[in-house]
Amino acid sequence: MAESVEHADPVHKISIIPRGLAALGYTQQQPTEDRYLMTRPELLDRLAVLLGGRVAEELVFGEISTGAQNDLQRATAIAGSMVAEYGMSDRLGLVTYESTRQPMFIPENYAPNKTYSESIATKIDQEISSVMEQAH
Repeated sequence: MAESVEHADPVHKISIIPRGLAALGYTQQQPTEDRYLMTRPELLDRLAVLLGGRVAEELVFGEISTGAQNDLQRATAIAGSMVAEYGMSDRLGLVTYESTRQPMFIPENYAPNKTYSESIATKIDQEISSVMEQAH
C-alpha cells in the first residue's frame, strides 16, 4: 500500500516473520527528510497505509482478524487528530476541539477535559468514522 499512494514515506523493510507477541509482521517506512508539518493528503495516505493490512485480510481471506488491531488504533488516533485538533474536517470547520493540557498536580477528575457539547462530540465521532471509512 505504501508504494501505491502518492504521499507515503518510502518502504525501508518488510517482514512477514512474527516478532514476539506484538508483531505478526510489519512494514517499516523511513522518511527521506525531517518533517515538521503534514498536509491532509499526507495524513490520508498514512491512514490508507495503516488500513492496508485489514483490507488485505478482507480481500484474501474474506474475513477479518485481530491482526490489524495496532494499525486500527494508530489510524483512529490520526483521524481523531485531523478532526478534533488540526481543523481538517469540512463538516466541523476550522475549529480545534483539543482538550486543554492539565497541570500534573491536579487530578484528572477535578479538571474539565472537554470544552464542547455532547452534540459536538457526536459530530466528532461521526466525522472520525467518516475519515476512517474514506481511508478504508
